[in-house]
Amino acid sequence: MFQPGLAVALAAAGRLDGNVMRDHNVITHEGVAMKAKIVRIGNSRGIRLPKALMEQVGLVEEVELDVRNGDLVISPVTRVREGWAEAAREAADRTDDLPLDEPLATAFDEDEWEW
Repeated sequence: MFQPGLAVALAAAGRLDGNVMRDHNVITHEGVAMKAKIVRIGNSRGIRLPKALMEQVGLVEEVELDVRNGDLVISPVTRVREGWAEAAREAADRTDDLPLDEPLATAFDEDEWEW
């Protein structure tokens, strides 16, 4: 069972458990808030995110920032059309990329087009 007080004490003492020594530990648990200090970065402010926390949520080099109900939400960047190429290949393999209806001739096709 997760015990936040115990986890913090062990992390502060450099111990993950009673036998293993560590230089540092970041113990994260869904639903348990982690505190961070706001630091000066030039004229701006920022927070340092522990590597383990970044890996846990998939943050790499760029993030999306959003404010929801007064909370700052930091999320991994979702690329526009990410995964579309693979989905199109899979659709072609299943022949799901064919037109649903037969093409209809237009007035241009019937009157003006010449082969």
